[in-house]
Amino acid sequence: MGKTGKGGTAGKTGKTAFGGRGGGAPNSLHIRVKKKAGTIKASSRRWLERQLNDPYVQRARAEGYRSRAAYKLLEINAKYPILKKGQKLIDLGAAPGGWCQVAARIIGADCERPAIIGIDYLPVEPLPGVIMLEMDFLDKEAPQKLLNALGDRPDIVLSDMAAVTTGHRRTDHLRTAHLCETAADFAVSVLKPGGHFLAKTFQGGTENTVLTLLKQNFQSVHHVKPAASRAESVELYLLARGFKGGRE
Repeated sequence: MGKTGKGGTAGKTGKTAFGGRGGGAPNSLHIRVKKKAGTIKASSRRWLERQLNDPYVQRARAEGYRSRAAYKLLEINAKYPILKKGQKLIDLGAAPGGWCQVAARIIGADCERPAIIGIDYLPVEPLPGVIMLEMDFLDKEAPQKLLNALGDRPDIVLSDMAAVTTGHRRTDHLRTAHLCETAADFAVSVLKPGGHFLAKTFQGGTENTVLTLLKQNFQSVHHVKPAASRAESVELYLLARGFKGGRE
């Protein structure tokens, strides 16, 4: 079980033919990928067109973030300020590193003071202030390795993990919900008192189990749908603030 990347900004490599109609300001130009472009599948063509025309993808490229998902965390943090200077943080499903970038800039992590531990089974390019573990979070050894690498209990646990999609919506929903529950259980076992937990789940009711766990162990729990989350997406974020310091 793995996760998909956090809305990477890069499109597919190779020579791709683009079409579209001119006119208007550059920001209003809609880029189309021609059907005759090589052997690209229709689903891949639609994904590429969406990426090329996504304003958050364009903004991420311009501002140096590795993924559009960085803006999800920025928007959530603007409404609920959970990131602060001097914190220690664990990021589950960190590839390609957008959330780690945001967190490092806000909490002040740098090469001399790594304060963020990320984990993903996909390789992630190095980031200042971040130690990255290349392994599956569901590996039984992963939780202890995360704590060992951090050298302390975290103030925040983040999780943008999503299961690799199968194309069957119900199956994908359940697998991602399982990742959210596993991340929540980890957070409850490692967070410092007063800490926070933020994780992706999908709308549809299967988040009730994790909601019960979070309400028992945190002062407040919120459902958040940031503007950077695509309107058609069923993803939803659970934010639990003020860890009480132990299970009921």
